[in-house]
Amino acid sequence: MNETVIECRDVETAFLKSLHRPILNQVNCQIRRGEFVALLGLNGAGKSTLLRSFVGLTQVSRGTITVDNIPMASTTLPKIRRNVGMLFQGGGLIRQLSAVENVLCGRLGVRKPWQTLFGFPKQDYRLALQLLDELGLHEHAYQKTSSLSGGQQQRVAIARALIQSPQVLLADEPITGLDVMAAKQVMDTLAKLNSEHGITIVTVLHDLGIAAEYAQRALVLDAGRIVYDGACHNLQSEFAQIGSLSK
Repeated sequence: MNETVIECRDVETAFLKSLHRPILNQVNCQIRRGEFVALLGLNGAGKSTLLRSFVGLTQVSRGTITVDNIPMASTTLPKIRRNVGMLFQGGGLIRQLSAVENVLCGRLGVRKPWQTLFGFPKQDYRLALQLLDELGLHEHAYQKTSSLSGGQQQRVAIARALIQSPQVLLADEPITGLDVMAAKQVMDTLAKLNSEHGITIVTVLHDLGIAAEYAQRALVLDAGRIVYDGACHNLQSEFAQIGSLSK
């Protein structure tokens, strides 16, 4: 738990005139291997921007980010992304494809183009089906994802991220728009990946209660800066001083 897997030093992103400030402003933080970390803050605080910067989806204008001691740069992005899975808000699935086909899309980053020219190898199909089975979706493997519920779609998206065998899983508001039961299933899945498989989880959340239930640590952003970095069980008392979060 002491090994640093992601580190930000004095990170800033582009200046937005509408905000009169950078989206991220002098952000310094370390994510340790095996942690479950919640990124919290009001809308526009910079949570998703910070998360996306961990995998190079948001460009940093100043400062440095390292992942597994590899500095973030255009030449190192392919290597970094092989070890980092990304779960987008709403899943980011291709709705006209089946669940298993969407999961197989996660292999595109580790297969050379010619290796998938005539379809994916049998071992990739077996792995995709195994992951769907482990996430309780085996019977839905060949259904179009457009026919699945929101919670089921998010679990397909988790399987798609897992098929690349990531050491870190980044989740951008994974339970937004889901009902209570579906949200619990998704969060329980992330917690299991963290506790049983040792995958480092960093997720954007809005609900303090959910953050306290699942995450060990919280990073709270306000106006592009980290204003709290500590245990989740201290959040309620801290927010009495720095303000409440919208849910």
